[in-house]
Amino acid sequence: MHASLVIVWLGTAVVSALDDLGLSGLNHEGARLLAAGGIASPDGQALLIWSGLLADLLIGLALLLRPGRTSYLAALAMMCAMTLIGTALQPALWLHPLGPLLKNLPIAAMLWFLLQANYPNSKVSP
Repeated sequence: MHASLVIVWLGTAVVSALDDLGLSGLNHEGARLLAAGGIASPDGQALLIWSGLLADLLIGLALLLRPGRTSYLAALAMMCAMTLIGTALQPALWLHPLGPLLKNLPIAAMLWFLLQANYPNSKVSP
């Protein structure tokens, strides 16, 4: 379970970078989604994309190199923040057939499980 989360976070960072650089075959999907959500400025799009992929990279590395309560909480907080931003910009993504936002629910559940399994006396509560 832990390894799959590392792969998701690091993989998302790599895919986001490749897409923004025009190397993924997705034709700048991230920028297109941001433009459709009202972020028309290429500089604004680049700032959001690269900030997000840097966050993904840092969370992935933290989960890989320093797994533990802090990493799990940081991943959970970042996932919640990105879900809220995605919802604000493109609420229709909740109904997308591939579930780009819906997938965050099982990711949250996995992070919650890892927190509770490894830190049962933690002050974190539902």
